[in-house]
Amino acid sequence: MIFKLFQSKIKLALSLLVLLLSFGTLGFKLFSNLKWLDAFYMATITISTVGFKEVTSLTDESRIFTIVLIILSLITTAYIVSIVSEYVISEYSYKNLKRKKLDQQIKKLTNHVIICGYGRNGTQAVKRLKSYNMPCVVIDKGSKVLEDTEGEILYIEGDAVDDDVLIRAGVKRASALICALPKDTDNLFVVLSARQYSKDLRIISRASEFSSYKKLKIAGADNVILPDSIGGQHMASLIVVPDLIDFLDNMTLAEGDTQNVQEIPYHVICPDGETKKIKDLAIREDTGCSVIGYKKPNGEFLINPESELEMEKESNLIILGSSTQMKKLNKLYNST
Repeated sequence: MIFKLFQSKIKLALSLLVLLLSFGTLGFKLFSNLKWLDAFYMATITISTVGFKEVTSLTDESRIFTIVLIILSLITTAYIVSIVSEYVISEYSYKNLKRKKLDQQIKKLTNHVIICGYGRNGTQAVKRLKSYNMPCVVIDKGSKVLEDTEGEILYIEGDAVDDDVLIRAGVKRASALICALPKDTDNLFVVLSARQYSKDLRIISRASEFSSYKKLKIAGADNVILPDSIGGQHMASLIVVPDLIDFLDNMTLAEGDTQNVQEIPYHVICPDGETKKIKDLAIREDTGCSVIGYKKPNGEFLINPESELEMEKESNLIILGSSTQMKKLNKLYNST
């Protein structure tokens, strides 16, 4: 918006400059009886105030005209300088105002996700988190990439390796952090710093080399993802069990604004803290969804748990359903 306003004003200033140059050329042609090229030359050196030698002696009328032309050129030049200065100051103020507004929004966040790096992996992570309506903050050094996402995500332009940047992103209040930087060494530094600020923070990092896997785990990453390895395994699986992989891929993709698979924590299903058996929840009867997994507090998974299983605190249910069934589930438990 500021740039468009600047464009309109600078066009006006340039138009005035062209008009002034034409006026000067015509004046010197009439008052000094010069050739068009000489008249244009005189107008140019007068407006620019460079002080080159005149092509001919000036008459009294020409001198008066020259004085008027110089005054008009000074006014036009001052106008152009004021426009450029106003733009520079306004642009600086606008960026500061925008930065302060983003910082205020980020300060209000709790239990959000921080994504370090907005490359291919970071972009996909943000897209998936947004489909789950999870608040997130992106940290990236590429200002152009971040400006393209203006209004869609909260971001900080900076280096995630810098501790001050992590603090600005709310690392002490966040629930999870995704390290998607291209260099393993940078991811390692971020994991070390983030774990120092929060012991309960869930940290997921990407790694390019197998040798970085153990280092990132030791540094404090809960999960380390090797995109190249996963991609290769996925392609091989599409050859061995193609229909199964297609089904799993489609099962985890969004249908409209709802997911086919969701993880529902204990405190959502049992808000009163009263322990219940899976069959007592009547999830299948009320929503049509199926309980396909159970995660114990210690992290152990049970596939297709028995209906008599009692839920424990800090446990989660993995639930599968169609788009319509998931909407009923979310409405029942207010989970989204």
